[in-house]
Amino acid sequence: YHVAGIMKDESSYQHIDPGLVGNSSRVLVSELSGQRNLLVKMEELGIDYPFSQDEIRNLLQVVKEKESEGFQYEGAEASFELLVRRQIPGYVRPFEIEDFVIVERHRHRRGDDQRNDMLAEAMVKIRAGDDEHHTAAEGNGPVNALDLAARKALGSAYPDVLNVKLVDYKVRILDSESATAAQVRVLIESTDGARYWTTVGSSTDIIEASWLALADALEYAISLPSP
Repeated sequence: YHVAGIMKDESSYQHIDPGLVGNSSRVLVSELSGQRNLLVKMEELGIDYPFSQDEIRNLLQVVKEKESEGFQYEGAEASFELLVRRQIPGYVRPFEIEDFVIVERHRHRRGDDQRNDMLAEAMVKIRAGDDEHHTAAEGNGPVNALDLAARKALGSAYPDVLNVKLVDYKVRILDSESATAAQVRVLIESTDGARYWTTVGSSTDIIEASWLALADALEYAISLPSP
């Protein structure tokens, strides 16, 4: 829908009031969005910072550049909200990843079942404020290990992250003709028990894409805690 048109007269775009059948209208943000889309979406999210016209244009350009890199905010509103809030003067990211290493070990078990075991270990170095945390954790895969290590590193400074759980993980290949060199998009849905939110990451490296989505999920939990 054309957002500016909907704001003037919803009935010209909708054949029925969505509320009559238990639904509601929602503004989506994509590479096709205009300034009005961003303003309405920010209002929906409760972002009331008075952006200037130039700042809105710059923000719109940032969104389009990120979407050209494989990010998609239609289904990852938490990442979009963080993207906007990072443009607000005075916003301080609660942590910065300085380094991470992931090691995977494949162990073959002898026996009747011929089962192979995979074990991943992640070592992360994260700066939170003036403190640097260097931790490690093991998981049943690289993303699980990275998630556990990151929350372990941040738990002392931000105890709320210990309640965050990953409940859905989706990977999409964006250019299949590139085969194993393809750009991938990762969507992560998280919960703290009271709410759910979705974040996105994109890269030609599935681990990096996963980390970008995971880092947004943790930053969202810290910066915008449950009421």
